[in-house]
Amino acid sequence: MINDVPAGVRCHTRDDLERRLLRKLDLRMSIILILYALNLIDRTNISNAQLQGFERDLHLHGEQYTTTLSILSVGYITMQVPGNMILHWLERPSVILPCCMLVWGTISILSGFYTGIVVAHFFLGLAEAPFFPGVIFLVSKWYKRDEVALRIALVSSGIFLSAAFRLLLASGILHNMQDKLGQAAWRWLFYIEGGITISVAICAMFILPDFPYNTRWFTPEERELAISCLAEDGHDNADRLGKQTIMQGLRDAVSDWKVWFFSFATMFQILGQSFTGYFPMLCTTLGYDATVMLLLCIPLWVFGGMIAFALTWYSDKKKKFLMAQVISGYLLLFGWISNTFAREPAKRAIAIALMNALGQTGSVIGAYIWPSSWGLTYRYSYAICVAALGVSTGMFGGMYFYLKHLNKQIERNEQDVNDINELRDPIGFRYLV
Repeated sequence: MINDVPAGVRCHTRDDLERRLLRKLDLRMSIILILYALNLIDRTNISNAQLQGFERDLHLHGEQYTTTLSILSVGYITMQVPGNMILHWLERPSVILPCCMLVWGTISILSGFYTGIVVAHFFLGLAEAPFFPGVIFLVSKWYKRDEVALRIALVSSGIFLSAAFRLLLASGILHNMQDKLGQAAWRWLFYIEGGITISVAICAMFILPDFPYNTRWFTPEERELAISCLAEDGHDNADRLGKQTIMQGLRDAVSDWKVWFFSFATMFQILGQSFTGYFPMLCTTLGYDATVMLLLCIPLWVFGGMIAFALTWYSDKKKKFLMAQVISGYLLLFGWISNTFAREPAKRAIAIALMNALGQTGSVIGAYIWPSSWGLTYRYSYAICVAALGVSTGMFGGMYFYLKHLNKQIERNEQDVNDINELRDPIGFRYLV
């Protein structure tokens, strides 16, 4: 624990040092915004390829395109928990996360050559699976509980960056690259976007941090200050030591009903926002050509990003997690989850991955609620989305009131206890709601 200013830096207060440390960390972490944008671009480029003969060239009929979309989620779900277990065990996110990018970037490029798109998409899901829960776990290991929601929103704003950028990039490629070198424009979409991912992944290996106790570009004073700040904020002291038993974390996570409750609520949340995967197709009902339609989608994502930033900034400033929905709510959700399981690193790693994995079953279901036979209005599809969002809102509201009840119980225990060693929770700990 650092109670005084580190030796040799006597002209600064501890608050000054914390701010400098936070700025340094934020600068390094900002690359995750680009990494996450590329993650989503490579995962969703198939919806843009659909506009330029993808189904026709690969002879996809009936539900085969839908199966291609949903099989990615199967691979994605399968590898999430093992991925975060490996990340916590090896303790090198600066290597593991970029390596995942190298693999899925390569698969994306090969998808432009390979006709077995269903198989390619399954392995793309496997490769991408460790990335998002790994990033959430990495952010939760570095930031205090009243800082984490905004940081998760900032790095996850790749959702909006990728949506705007991929639409802009796709419109340019699909409009200008048809029959270049004898290749269809949608194939160039896979080649170019996969190549960008590989290039950025190599750079990320030298920029991303590991964990507070083993990041190589930290000075000893900075490392001690980071660990001290996190410990004072209620993070488990195992963060200082590094390793916890990952199997114990797995047992703790699967035996905690809150993990399962969050998982099913997240599933309904993701089902409710399944329309985002069909945005280009839905916008074609406006009657514009593919290029204009892709460009028209961009302002919607920019506006969504502004709303998400405003909500997450408020939640961190007021230390409250608002009941927001669709993409904004999705960003707030993982900040809330990280805070709810803040004290046990191994359990937190498993809980984040498990909730995101089970939540992604909503993507599998969502792939089948937009059949072309329900167009052009898709009113049944929208009704399912609204109902799913209603269920998730009710479930998150129930968890909100339950955690408030736990906070009152913790406060009563602190007032009534005779020996603080009998307390289950650290003095002053409260769930952020």
